[in-house]
Amino acid sequence: MAAQSARESVYTLLPRLEEKPVKPPRYISIYRPSVKQEAEKNKAKQKTMGPAKVEVPSPKNFLQKRSKEPKLPARKKEQDSKKLPALSVPRRTDHPVMGIQSKKNFINTNAVAAITELPKKPRPINVDRRQGDKYLLEASGLVPKYIKKKDYGVIPKYVTERKEKMKKAQKEYEDSILEYLKKRAMKVLSDEERKCLLQGLKKNWDEVYREFQCLPVKIDTIPKMLYKGKLETQMKQLEHDIEMIKKHKVIYIANE
Repeated sequence: MAAQSARESVYTLLPRLEEKPVKPPRYISIYRPSVKQEAEKNKAKQKTMGPAKVEVPSPKNFLQKRSKEPKLPARKKEQDSKKLPALSVPRRTDHPVMGIQSKKNFINTNAVAAITELPKKPRPINVDRRQGDKYLLEASGLVPKYIKKKDYGVIPKYVTERKEKMKKAQKEYEDSILEYLKKRAMKVLSDEERKCLLQGLKKNWDEVYREFQCLPVKIDTIPKMLYKGKLETQMKQLEHDIEMIKKHKVIYIANE
């Protein structure tokens, strides 16, 4: 009863009618008639399926053997009419010329030719085994044929070109070394430069000595001790340089 009372409501007292959704009208293009007319106009009969009736090949025209092979053209009559070339060998039907005689004495001519003919020079042979196997000396490679060449003993062109290139490279290297040595050569210090250098060293020594005199009497810190040692080393170095320049009148310096 409690569940039934919970379902009851004022809105459910009257039955509701089911509203069915109304479908909108189907879309039809305004160009449909023209498109249909164009399609019927451009349609070709038997375009895809072929003609309605096809000629059937005759059973007499069957495929024969070697019917598809290429055939040679027919022989022309001009080729048949051409004469064959003359043969050097006599034919079987030909007969030799009879009755021709020569008055030449072949025995005497052969004897004279054999007497007057120069004897043939024997070909040089090489025997390299004790069994007596002989080989032609010319084909054996033992004959120095190369000495008979026109360019035998002549230096090849590429060797001379290579030597010239090497000489040129060596000369360029030597010239560069000489130029470098000239640049780094020693030059003599003139008297004016020597005096100016000496005056500058003395001036530097005076400045360092003035700074040294300005030091406090009591040096009790490490920075003061380091500064004093630095000034002392500078003064010693300047004194050494001044003494050396005074001692040597001619001084050479590097030309850098």
